[in-house]
Amino acid sequence: MNRVILVFFTVTLLLSTRGYTKDEKLKINALYIPLADHYAAIIAYELYRYDMEYADFSIERVPNWDLLRAKFLNDKADMAFVMAPLAMSMYQQSQSFKWVGLMHRDGNGLAITHQLAEQLALPAERNARLPQKNLAQAVKLADQNQNKIIVGVPHILSTHSVALFKYLKDNNLTLGITPNDDADVFVRTVSPPSSPAYLLGQGNLSQVAGIEQSLPWIDVVETENYGRVAWFSKDIITSNNGHVECIALATNYALNNKKQAVDEVFLAIKKAGKYIEEAREQGGDNLNKIVKLIRKHIPAHTEKAIRQSLNPELRVINYLNLDIDKPGLQKIMNLAIEAGVLKQVIDIDEFAHIDKASDNEIEQK
Repeated sequence: MNRVILVFFTVTLLLSTRGYTKDEKLKINALYIPLADHYAAIIAYELYRYDMEYADFSIERVPNWDLLRAKFLNDKADMAFVMAPLAMSMYQQSQSFKWVGLMHRDGNGLAITHQLAEQLALPAERNARLPQKNLAQAVKLADQNQNKIIVGVPHILSTHSVALFKYLKDNNLTLGITPNDDADVFVRTVSPPSSPAYLLGQGNLSQVAGIEQSLPWIDVVETENYGRVAWFSKDIITSNNGHVECIALATNYALNNKKQAVDEVFLAIKKAGKYIEEAREQGGDNLNKIVKLIRKHIPAHTEKAIRQSLNPELRVINYLNLDIDKPGLQKIMNLAIEAGVLKQVIDIDEFAHIDKASDNEIEQK
């Protein structure tokens, strides 16, 4: 009888301990957009969430940037992965969150209609598609023949707008943010999944147009023969490790009340980034696994487009050096202010949440 009681007591204790451990995990819900920019979050969720000690990690796909902005600023999530200019604009609106790291580096580019590409001698290999003056000359000529040249960007407050501005500025052309601007090229918000169809539609109307978008959508343009990739942002905003693009944000509440869980999630994202980088170099089963897991969450990303986005020879996006990079963000902010994308600067030191700045800052030139 005593033995039965002892066994019952032991089992009850084990079950209650397991339940207590599970209950102690703190929910960390993160908002993301279906882009290659956020692949590391998907891989972290799929491969590492069960190993987390503090975080009950979940990811929530959001169809567009404005909805993500609204949900995050209304406390519907603990973390969000956001383009740097949009994140800085959000911070101007509310200081209810901090910047905790990067999601990737580089990762977008310009794709153009066949009508424009036919005027250029684009190399067959995409890694040779460097920003050239002849594209700017063709744009200037087209500007004289049609009312407006419009480039679709995922949001006006995007690094994509900033990269396009810098290319145009470097070639003595101007970017219009509003329809009333006196400019050579204008930007229009086009959601990333809709951008290949937008470019195809402009081509069918014999318009000279483009999209400045993230991977894999500019790759889809070329793989589906909707147009051609002209250049990649890594060759416009140059840096040692790759330019800052999407950054990871966490609410002040989460940082004050769930800091270990937030840290654990971002550590998993960095680990996932390294996993992606190793898999893209080695190929084989691990790369196949990545493709399968990404398509589980984002079926619209074709296997062909994912593999092209992660092409190790092209390397137009990378998932390394993801700690806070103040000089890198400063570079994006300065360009965004000059372009008129951002109206005011922010205090980057206040925006950044780091324990030891000397350990985490990465100099970028």
